[in-house]
Amino acid sequence: MENKAIERSKRARLAILELANMISVPMSLMAVLRLNVPDIVWQDGANIPLSAIQILEHIFPSGGGGVENLQRILRLLTSHGIFEEHVGIDGLPRKYSLTEVGKTLATDSEGLSYAPYLLQHHQEELLRTWPLLHEVVLDPTKEPFVIVNGEPAYSYYGKKPGMRQLMQKAMSGLSVPFMKAILDNYDGFKGVERLVDVGGCGGDCLKMILQKHHHIREGINFDLPEFVANAPDIPGVTHIGGDMYKSVPAGDAIFMKWILTWSDNECKLILENCYKALPTGGKLIACEPLLPKESDDSCRTHALLGADIFLMTMYAGKQRTEEEFKQLGLSAGFSSFRAFYVDYYFTILEFQK
Repeated sequence: MENKAIERSKRARLAILELANMISVPMSLMAVLRLNVPDIVWQDGANIPLSAIQILEHIFPSGGGGVENLQRILRLLTSHGIFEEHVGIDGLPRKYSLTEVGKTLATDSEGLSYAPYLLQHHQEELLRTWPLLHEVVLDPTKEPFVIVNGEPAYSYYGKKPGMRQLMQKAMSGLSVPFMKAILDNYDGFKGVERLVDVGGCGGDCLKMILQKHHHIREGINFDLPEFVANAPDIPGVTHIGGDMYKSVPAGDAIFMKWILTWSDNECKLILENCYKALPTGGKLIACEPLLPKESDDSCRTHALLGADIFLMTMYAGKQRTEEEFKQLGLSAGFSSFRAFYVDYYFTILEFQK
């Protein structure tokens, strides 16, 4: 029993040391993304193992760079499942290829990846907000992003074209894989002729929906004016700028993804505006992550609870359980609610008028 207690104590100290240095992981991810390492290794699907020296030859064709430092970063990310390490023999250098997780960071044939999402989360304005996380416990009315940057995040993004463009790329990279899961497993768009996407950014989601469901005659991509100003032309889609807190364009159905993350009062207002914009029998199709019932140590739970803290810190927002969403919908006037679990992260929520 004493030996087991000693082993548990050792493991506990190791776990704390791992957590103490956890910031090394996202910062190392940012380093390889800024150096374009995933695309260098991926090479349009070849994924041929490369050494740190070979990777640096792509970054510095004429020579240069810190080979040892790059390898140290690659080894850490290998231990976290981003790269697969191929240990050399007889003095040959270690080589690295992308794992399934690492492949999500490589640019695909559509020009998309999860890389912009990670880069967006780790911009300087967001990073300097994190040390004030404890402030939301001391005073729930405080917003760390506002304290540090002087105004709420989305109005701040609106004045920073680079941040706004990165946000749009991040949402595109995140949306497309999920939308494929929706279109393969959800039939709730049947009978819809005019579909409004609230918070649609560049219109990627609407484009995919209309390509699948040809009976939808008109798509309305609705977002803040600065977000739709440079949205691309999409057949059948009209881009409209506006404020969802004031009104929402009318449609047979309304679609939104990862929008209902604000305070209860703000979300109720958004839902009420959607209710007003729908005909009797119309529905709101919302795609949101749902908080798990149990706080286990699964990858999914880590992702969901981690995103919840990010929302709290950056946007004074929150994620919710299925029951919490149901009660919000009923309080806004919707008569019924259903949840469809079609994806590993997002859940489809139907609010029927």
